[in-house]
Amino acid sequence: MGVSRVREHLTEQGWSGEILEFTESSATVELAAEKVGTAPARIAKTLGFYDPETPERAVLVVAAGDAKVNGGMFKRQFGGKPRMLRSEDVAPLTGYPAGGVCPFANPGEARVYLDESLRRFTTVFPAAGTAASAVEINIDALQALSGAVTWVDVTTGWREAAPAEA
Repeated sequence: MGVSRVREHLTEQGWSGEILEFTESSATVELAAEKVGTAPARIAKTLGFYDPETPERAVLVVAAGDAKVNGGMFKRQFGGKPRMLRSEDVAPLTGYPAGGVCPFANPGEARVYLDESLRRFTTVFPAAGTAASAVEINIDALQALSGAVTWVDVTTGWREAAPAEA
């Protein structure tokens, strides 16, 4: 269900790439990197938080696999401390199961933000609606395809990493 919704959304946006589906889970950065054959940093993890302004709405931050959300940076950007979604709230607030949360075709209330940590890459691999899927997306197209509100800078750890390759 999740993959078909993502496929339909991306196709409607004019995207014509391939959605990768696996027989085993790719729900962690390490598993996803192994499945798609890339560095963990190029996995675009979609992190779900309660919106500090409207707690019944999700803030989805899409960040590089080697990035860590910084509480102070998040608070300055969104007006409150980062509170990860509880497992029972993930699907209702994002439209996807844990491990499959992605930046595409989320419920209208969810707000998607892209983190600066992604800009190092030509393409990245977010999930595609399930815990066993991924899609390679050009970084220049990611904002339009995801419907992201804007780019934010709420992570650390990645600036010290080795320079990006692709």
